[in-house]
Amino acid sequence: MTTRGSRSEKVKRIFQQFDGNRDGGLSREEMSALVVAVNPRVKFSDEQISAILDEVFRTYAEFIDVDKGLTFDGLLRTYDDGAGDVDRDFDALGLEFNADETKVGSEASSSSITDERAVEAQKQQRTAAWAVSPHHGIVFDETWKIVDDLEILVKRLKSKQEKDGKLKSDNNNVDACSDAGWSRELGPGPSSDLSDKRIYWEESSHDYTVFVKELGVLRSKSDGARSREEAFDGHMAIGRVLYEHQLFKEALVSFKRACELQPTDVRPHFKAGNCLYVLGKFKESKDEFLLALEAAESGGNQWAYLLPQIYVNLGISLEGEGMVLSACEYYREAAILCPTHYRALKLLGSALFGVGEYRAAVKALEEAIYLKPDYADAHCDLASSLHAMGEDERAIEVFQRAIDLKPGHVDALYNLGGLYMDLGRFQRASEMYTRVLAVWPNHWRAQLNKAVSLLGAGETEEAKRSLKEALKMTNRVELHDAISHLKQLQKKKVKNNGNSVNEEGPFILVEPSKFKTVGEKTTLRPDLATALQIRAFQKVTRLWKCDVEALRREMRDNNVPVSYSGNGGPTKSIRKPSLEEILQRLLNVLKPETFQGAIKAINEKILLMLDDSGSGRVDLGMFFAVIAPLCGGHPDKRKRVAFDALLWRPVNEGSSQITKMEAAKYIKLLRAIYIPSQGMSEMLEVHGETDTSTVTFNQFLGMYDDSEWGFGIMSTVVKLETRDRNRHGSQVCSVCRYPIIGSRFKEVKSGFSLCNQCYSEGKVPPTFKQQEEYKFREYGSEVEAMKAKCVCFSMQSHKKPIAT
Repeated sequence: MTTRGSRSEKVKRIFQQFDGNRDGGLSREEMSALVVAVNPRVKFSDEQISAILDEVFRTYAEFIDVDKGLTFDGLLRTYDDGAGDVDRDFDALGLEFNADETKVGSEASSSSITDERAVEAQKQQRTAAWAVSPHHGIVFDETWKIVDDLEILVKRLKSKQEKDGKLKSDNNNVDACSDAGWSRELGPGPSSDLSDKRIYWEESSHDYTVFVKELGVLRSKSDGARSREEAFDGHMAIGRVLYEHQLFKEALVSFKRACELQPTDVRPHFKAGNCLYVLGKFKESKDEFLLALEAAESGGNQWAYLLPQIYVNLGISLEGEGMVLSACEYYREAAILCPTHYRALKLLGSALFGVGEYRAAVKALEEAIYLKPDYADAHCDLASSLHAMGEDERAIEVFQRAIDLKPGHVDALYNLGGLYMDLGRFQRASEMYTRVLAVWPNHWRAQLNKAVSLLGAGETEEAKRSLKEALKMTNRVELHDAISHLKQLQKKKVKNNGNSVNEEGPFILVEPSKFKTVGEKTTLRPDLATALQIRAFQKVTRLWKCDVEALRREMRDNNVPVSYSGNGGPTKSIRKPSLEEILQRLLNVLKPETFQGAIKAINEKILLMLDDSGSGRVDLGMFFAVIAPLCGGHPDKRKRVAFDALLWRPVNEGSSQITKMEAAKYIKLLRAIYIPSQGMSEMLEVHGETDTSTVTFNQFLGMYDDSEWGFGIMSTVVKLETRDRNRHGSQVCSVCRYPIIGSRFKEVKSGFSLCNQCYSEGKVPPTFKQQEEYKFREYGSEVEAMKAKCVCFSMQSHKKPIAT
């Protein structure tokens, strides 16, 4: 870590490099040259340069000499506030730093300073750099004494816990972890005050109890200070020392006390937010950062320079809750206020990728890489975004660049393995997963994917061993299914040994017209294919966990103001981040990472369709109507709530009927979203319709349930909801060899069985390729199959002639 002394010297060298007239100040022209020189890969426009300089000269007005420009102290302050990276800029300018010269110079000058300056130097040596910061450090002499006493207490606790083997720390490879990117400090910038290795103190030990008791004595000393300012200084210093030693719970107590003493000061709220984030309390962390933001905005220019860091941390705490759309808003604000904030741009790009907005993600991540070319995490997320857009070869290059920068980067290795799998390059995929496991031996997903890639490469025995290793790490049901699948493949291989029947492949594809159904209850193949896609979306979003009545409550309790869209019609529109808050209430049972996945799917499939103008706003009533069919509850109730959501819209509010045109528009929108194969062409037809007649709920149901032009597919989706956990004993699919879960489709003539997926895709075993047509009967469970079998036997027995 750069020390305060070397940091100051580097800033001085940068200052001297651009102070061309040696007047002790940087004019706008000199500052412009500095900004361009330290960002050689960024092409700034004149307007951008002017905006950056306006911000600097406004924020650091106290350091501006009217005749000369920004002083050295002002430039040092910009770096202290995290507006730039001293080491990066120093290297970009090709300057050289001789630490010995700095040391000799400082020793020569110290011979003539007063004893008071000597005391200050001792303070610098005995504690961290933050303590002597002129802007965020210790102010009162009494606080120094408290800090010294606290350092002794912490060292004593650490010594005892290390001796007893109670002090634990993460031993993971640091290269394996992506940088969180959040600002931990108000001064030197992110990652400056917290070790990469997380320490875990044994809080239940007697030593820790004694430490907390002695810490309470020091806190009492701070409370007994001569002034409120001195008490605040004491609690802030105690909190900073504790935070530095990763005693986060105790640090939080001190920062909270500092908040009580000076509620309008940004610093204690910011630090308390950081503590809460590290402790995994994301909601409380967000609340503290919001208080810090409120204090900074009401404090005028005094705290303006801190806004980008507050926005960044606020965004990260929101991501911790799964609120990615909301996080994007704050990352954008940070990037606007500080265009060179490469972490804000990286986080914005990553969040945009997380909600499925890949083109915007690529743009933000490329900007972050321009500002910091060696940013491995940005390269990793850029590659993932490119892969999502189908630019696979370029994605491979960027993934490789991330790995070159950080050889043990788990995310880059794992995602590159997934990309190779998608491309069918199974051997390369297994190599990537092997490298992941070398860094992170207990990564069960990597172990499972390694098994799948080995299976794809034809190495069945190796795949089996890899699966067994994965099973040792976790007991998830999909692993048992995978092992069962391998066993079935092995049996099939032994059975067909010496037989060339399966040389052409494990299945053949049959055209839809050859698939026939037996009985009215058997689902048609095209309908099942569509319903499976809808059900997959329903599972990812977990909308089935939201009772449809909750939508009705939201409409009743949510007072959304009426606005007017581009076509002049009144709507109850809402911004995407606000809609995300509503969804969080509706899906409050989900974990943050699961909720984040749900938001991504909803944004990609629904919100981007509803927000076709790109305004960032959606019609809330129409949104409720669109998701109602996939929520939990009886199907009739879902349809009723969808109709009520359309009535709730301003164009229909107060009426018991909706216009026929609105009903047609809604149903065609449903089909465009959930049945995209018939999507936009139907949507385009709506715009020409001007029918103003109205329809009742019963008439609406008739339009809705129409199998050709309505959303009749819902009945098949409901069938999948009730059956997709049903297992059929030892029955396996004759094509994919996986245990059949859900419906079983039995071909009545040949007797082979297919799972939902293989039936919907028209796959049959090659053994039966000679058949002219295939007739299938659907069984929801083995009980149904047994009943059908009994009925069949009964009918056959009745047909036998009576013996005479």
